[in-house]
Amino acid sequence: METAILNGDSKSDMKLLLELAKKLGIKARIMSESEIEDMGLVDAIKQGMTNEYVDNNEFLKKIRK
Repeated sequence: METAILNGDSKSDMKLLLELAKKLGIKARIMSESEIEDMGLVDAIKQGMTNEYVDNNEFLKKIRK
């Protein structure tokens, strides 16, 4: 499976892309802003996962500087 994410300002252009995708047999839909944010958070969490123990107090001290 392949995935493409397209971002556009024109509703009519996005509608045209969705229609084209449908004709080509490609599943497509418009995502809400919160769904897009959730995807970004998931990606950030995955990139930050190291499977190493992190001391909460030390971490909080570092980000409060």
